[in-house]
Amino acid sequence: MDGDVVTTEKVIHASPEAIFALLADAARHPDIDGSGTVKQAKGDAPQRLSLGATFGMSMKMGIGYSMVNTVIEFEDDRRIAWQARPPGFMGRISAGRIWRYELEPVDGGTRVRESWDVSQDKQRLMLKLGGLPKKTKTNMAKTLDRIAELTEKPG
Repeated sequence: MDGDVVTTEKVIHASPEAIFALLADAARHPDIDGSGTVKQAKGDAPQRLSLGATFGMSMKMGIGYSMVNTVIEFEDDRRIAWQARPPGFMGRISAGRIWRYELEPVDGGTRVRESWDVSQDKQRLMLKLGGLPKKTKTNMAKTLDRIAELTEKPG
């Protein structure tokens, strides 16, 4: 992993508005997650995400756990990012990775760039070791494929 950010992108044959609507709906995140770890948005998730919004997510990677996400970047139909931490005390001393989606209109659709940014994560050095960055990039490509399946119109 070079630097602190893993990025992948794909041109999706859908409008930025349609893709952003999917990303800004926390309840739909299990539908787009290419890793299989995102299970369900918690009941406190807002109907539509906005800057500063927080939303809980039930997760599972071997064992179940929870994350609390805070939207830290938000530009309607162009960019959304949230920072993920465990709830409570653990969230104050650990984690902090950022998931970012950038949308750019292009001929025939939208270039969607997904980034996994560990620059502010308290476990940054550990996360950069081993095969996790490569596995994360593979899972992000699966996420973009799922977004395409859910937003592209047939034909």
